[in-house]
Amino acid sequence: MPRRRLRDLSIVQNTTNSEEVSTEQQTLVGSSSVAETLDEKKDGTPMSSEAAEIMEKLKDKKAKYEATASTDSSVNFEDIDNRIINEVLGPERYGRVRFQGSGVNPTQYFGSTSHQYMPSGSQSQDEVQRLKDQIVQIQASTNEQISQLRAEAAAREAEQNRKYNELQQQLQSMMTMFHQFQNPPS
Repeated sequence: MPRRRLRDLSIVQNTTNSEEVSTEQQTLVGSSSVAETLDEKKDGTPMSSEAAEIMEKLKDKKAKYEATASTDSSVNFEDIDNRIINEVLGPERYGRVRFQGSGVNPTQYFGSTSHQYMPSGSQSQDEVQRLKDQIVQIQASTNEQISQLRAEAAAREAEQNRKYNELQQQLQSMMTMFHQFQNPPS
């Protein structure tokens, strides 16, 4: 993607006079909406076929992630836009923040203790609980399989013992018959 499209793009929804408004009052627009408006003409058509392809990929990925997120509670909704952009456009360059211009670094934009990429405490606890439940299910399944295998092994051993005893009896009867033929009654 040519640099001219990403260079110095900073989209901020402000009130009337942006110089008088503090950064706390400004609302950042999501990455997907930035990408959607990035390569469109005023009439809404894409600037180029490459831009149209990128927009189509972004929309497809977003639909896929939203479908996944609706069924999977472990998906972080806040991070979906970033994942989509990274998959379609590639990872961000080191020390840069995509769509924020060349002078903005991650520390300035996200702050030194950014929690954007980290799940919240309740999400972490939910994930830990889900994993614990999964471990319990796996352990129960494994224990059930072990007991089933032990029962099968015991049944096989009992069958082998029965066959062994049967063969022993046959051998014993053959030996008696053999001794009777060797020592005929006189």
